Parts: sequence; structure tokens; C-alpha cells
Amino acid sequence: MNDFQGRKSELDFLEEKYNSQDGQLVIIYGRRRIGKTETISHFCKGKNAVFYTCTQTEDINQLKNFSTKLLSFNLPQSKYITEFNSWEQAFLAIKDIPSADEKKQIIVIDEFPYMAKENPEIPSILQKLWDTELKKQKVLLILCGSAMSYIEKEILSEKNPLYGRASGIYKMLPMPFSDSSLFFPNWNTKDKVIAHSILGGIPYYLSQFDSQKSLKENICSNILKKGSILYSEPEFLMRQELREPATYNTIIQTIAMGRTSFNDIQQATLIEKGKLSVYLKNLIELGLLSREFPVLTTEKEKQNAQRGIYKLHDLFFRFWYRFVFPNYSSLEFGDWENIYDLIVAPKLNEFVSFPFEDICIEWLRAKNKKRELPFIFTKIGRWWDKDVEIDIIASNEEKSEILSAECKFHNSAVNDADLQKHLSKNLSSLKKKDNAIVHLWYFSWNGYTPKAREFAATNNMTLIEGKDLGEGF
Repeated sequence: MNDFQGRKSELDFLEEKYNSQDGQLVIIYGRRRIGKTETISHFCKGKNAVFYTCTQTEDINQLKNFSTKLLSFNLPQSKYITEFNSWEQAFLAIKDIPSADEKKQIIVIDEFPYMAKENPEIPSILQKLWDTELKKQKVLLILCGSAMSYIEKEILSEKNPLYGRASGIYKMLPMPFSDSSLFFPNWNTKDKVIAHSILGGIPYYLSQFDSQKSLKENICSNILKKGSILYSEPEFLMRQELREPATYNTIIQTIAMGRTSFNDIQQATLIEKGKLSVYLKNLIELGLLSREFPVLTTEKEKQNAQRGIYKLHDLFFRFWYRFVFPNYSSLEFGDWENIYDLIVAPKLNEFVSFPFEDICIEWLRAKNKKRELPFIFTKIGRWWDKDVEIDIIASNEEKSEILSAECKFHNSAVNDADLQKHLSKNLSSLKKKDNAIVHLWYFSWNGYTPKAREFAATNNMTLIEGKDLGEGF
């Protein structure tokens, strides 16, 4: 297992709240396995902190457990009681926790939705005490949860008593490649890219791989081998979060195999359109799926249901439903090595191609932040229109300058014909359509042929190689 890695933005956010003058109420949420608890725990090291994790239990037991945690911190009340009579008493006691210095007292309530769902009065009680007492104290109260839909629709909604009280709201997302690569110090950049493409930026998944072993050994022993932690992870998560796992399995596998438009998914699954919309919405709320539009699409155009495509936001689910789920019978009988050699390995570069585009986008974002590109872009993403697809388009606010890039994760070098195709594609679409200045870029994992470099020099194209990505963040 690896030590804590990455999450600098999240830690900086928490430190800022910790060092502020006033009391702070912070809400941190994100899907399961995203690393919320580990990040908050890492932040709390060396500080005055009470860390309470809620469980799915009756309200009376939750209050008892919360009381036990608070009273263990030498509260004055601990001399004559063993349990608070009410949530109001328990929350009010937060201000009585003795502090060893003048710094803020940190109170973390992890999986807060378990507490609030069991007793709907808790947000109201907490709101009242925060307004009258707690916000005046040197307190950093962190409410954390994995039930993203509940937090967004209930805790953060206008109808909830806590609405407007939070001084910070942070939705944690999967780690970017620049962070996930830190988990594998012994690997070259290519293996780091492949590992990220398989595991995504989920710390729990990343920590299962051992960089002392080869990539193949890790995939076989930690994913394909029955009994390994990741072998049944998606199946476990689906059963825990959703009521119709068989239906969702069908939908996710369909998308993992490349059918990404609403109509294609509907035709492949034969699920009634109204119900399919609900299933897709639920998967988006879980953080497993996302709906993507061409980057230059207007808000009006996004209202067209046929315009967007669905993609698996969780890269590990994409790998699992592409290679594990369809081969479950063979894997159950221990035939993991043949599955890897005959099915996974031949398709691995093709599988990585799509996540590789996101890594290139991340690299461009880092360059943009440092103002190291020809212009500062405000939008970036994929673009497609009818029969034309471009891997990356970045534009300024006026759309007067555009960076157009193609990304290739191949074993062979890109040749001049590939570059000519990219040039022709842009001349026939973007430049003609928008009359913009177009900067042509190309990302090739395995470099370029001499003729390709000549073509690029003649046509003012910028070429990026795989080794450049490893150093560019």
C-alpha cells in the first residue's frame, strides 16, 4: 500500500478555512472510494480534531455513539454524564472541547447523510446552534458524505435549514493523472498512463497496485484474479447503491463497448426511452457516468437530447465492464492469464486511447494556467460535428483563436499522412466555419517519422511526444 499522495488543492482549501479568523462550516462530498476520509484525516494530523464517522443505525444509537466520542475529549460534562440527552446538547458541547493552543478546534462528521436521514431535524438543530453559538467559536466543522444526490438535493438545497450557512463547499473528484502517477514511482510514464487509464483517479483503486511489480502482474493479480479486492468491486458498489443492478450492468457494458449516444444505448438495451433516461440520470448522480457535448456547443444546442454522448466517468468501471464482466465465466475458473494475454493485452492501447485524450487535456490545462500556450483558452474538450471528430479543441472566449489537437496512443510513430489528415479536417470544418486563427497541435505517444516532422515544420504544427507529457505538469 502507498502513503498518502496528491490532493494538494483539497488540502490547501482546508488549510485556508482552518487559518481563517471566523468559525467555519465546510461541506465536503464525493462518490465512494474517492478519498474524502483519507484527505481529511491527513489534513487533521497534528491538529486538534474530533473525527466521528456516522453509521447506518437508529437515531438513539447515533446520539449515543456521538456522545461517547465527544465526552472522551475531557469535556466538563464528562464528570457527571455518560451521554447527552439530545442532539442540541451534543452539538452545543462542541464549544466546550478544550484546546491545547489558540488554533481552531476541528470537528469532522463523516458520512453525515446517515445522521441526517435517520433524524431529519438534525440540519435544523445544527443551523440554529451554528447561527447563535458555534460560528462565533474557533471551530472548523466539516460535514462529509458519499451520498452525492442526497447532499446536492437535500443538504445544499434552498429548502434545507443549512442552506447558506456553509462557508465552503467542495465536491471531490477523481485525481488527475499528475496525482495518480505519484502512486507508481518505479514505473515509466507509459505504464503510469496505462495504470491511470485502468484505475482512474480513485486513490483506493490506485493503492491496490504495487509499482515493485509489472503492470501485467498487477492487472492479473489485483483485477482479473478471483478473490482479489478489485475483482468484484464494481459489482459490490452497484448492489450497494442501486436497486436494479442487472439493468444497470447492461447499460454500463453497452457504453463500455463503445455505444455512447442515447439512441445507440436504447437500441442495444431495448429499454423504454423514459426509463432509460432515469437510469442514465442515476448513474450520473453516482459519479459513474457523465454526459458530454462538443466543446463549442451552445446552451441552446445542449437541450437537444440527441446532441450529447454518454461516457463512463469512472475509468475503472470502464475497464471492468470492458474486460472483466464479459469474461466472468472464464475468470471464475481461474483462467485469468489467458484472458489477459488473448483479450486484454491486444486491446490495451485502443482502450487507453480515450483516457489518453483526457491526460493531454490535463497537460494543456497546466500549460494554460502558466500562460505557456499561444493564447489563454477558456473552453477545452472534444468536438464533433456530423462526420468530423477532433480529439481536443480549446478556444478563447471570443472563439477567435482555437487550438486543435489530435491524440494518438500507438506503438508506431505518426507519419506525414496522419498530419495531413488532421490539417485537412480542420481546414474543412473549424477554420471555414468560425473564421478563427487555428493552432494545429498533435500528441503522439511514440513520436513522429522524419517526414512527419518536415510536414509539421512546413505547416506550422506543434508536435508533442509521450516523454513531454511526463515532464509537463
